[in-house]
Amino acid sequence: MNVATYGPGGRFTMTDRGRTALRQTADCLTIGPSAMRWQDGSLVIEINEIASPPLISRVRGQIRVTPSALTTVELPLTPEGSHVWRPFGPTSTITVDLDAPGWRWQGHGYFDANFGTRALEQDFRSWTWGRYPARDGATCFYDATRIDGTTLAAAVHFDAAGHAETIPLPPEARMARSLWQVRRSTRADAGYQPRQVLPMLDAPFYCRSAVRTCLEGEQTVGVHEALDLTRFRSALLKPMLAVRVPRRARWRFD
Repeated sequence: MNVATYGPGGRFTMTDRGRTALRQTADCLTIGPSAMRWQDGSLVIEINEIASPPLISRVRGQIRVTPSALTTVELPLTPEGSHVWRPFGPTSTITVDLDAPGWRWQGHGYFDANFGTRALEQDFRSWTWGRYPARDGATCFYDATRIDGTTLAAAVHFDAAGHAETIPLPPEARMARSLWQVRRSTRADAGYQPRQVLPMLDAPFYCRSAVRTCLEGEQTVGVHEALDLTRFRSALLKPMLAVRVPRRARWRFD
């Protein structure tokens, strides 16, 4: 289970486990010592992990995500549907209670997922994604370049009741590259220059950050990501990933 916290003392966990560490029911998914379950309209995530270097330490606690409503939509990212984006709760509240000073808070959040039958690097060169709070819900943008050169450009607005509506695409606006020089862009009103306001995760092939943009005259700060899968395919990156993503293939339940 991938957990990332940011700021002073931030931690990153993503242990790769085998099939023996997986249990699944209609309401609960357990991966090794951590689990997530639906309870009273909320997604309750129980975390018990070890952070990767350089700050090796226990990351333990609970996160509760409560959507204002669950959507019933999904967005195919390829024509044949080999990859799908599923925005379950694009407008949610989140309560974080982790066992560390300063890691207890409540705020605005979202819950989504990506599913696929092929590796991402088999079908995509790159993509950017952004999810921005709006007056009555949230707006999401998905821009991708597929391996065959075709592109995806989607803009979807979700209201607080979970209804989804495709909206006209605002102009694409280039942003400064990440620390690892990953190319970044998002959507904004004509003439507005989006900018990063909080760095989150910076890797040679991926960048996540909080970005300020302006949509229909409303300034908003949301989560933005940029993914360079051409870089990810490089064999030079695999040893680096092994350090951040340790493997415990033989983990078993007691």
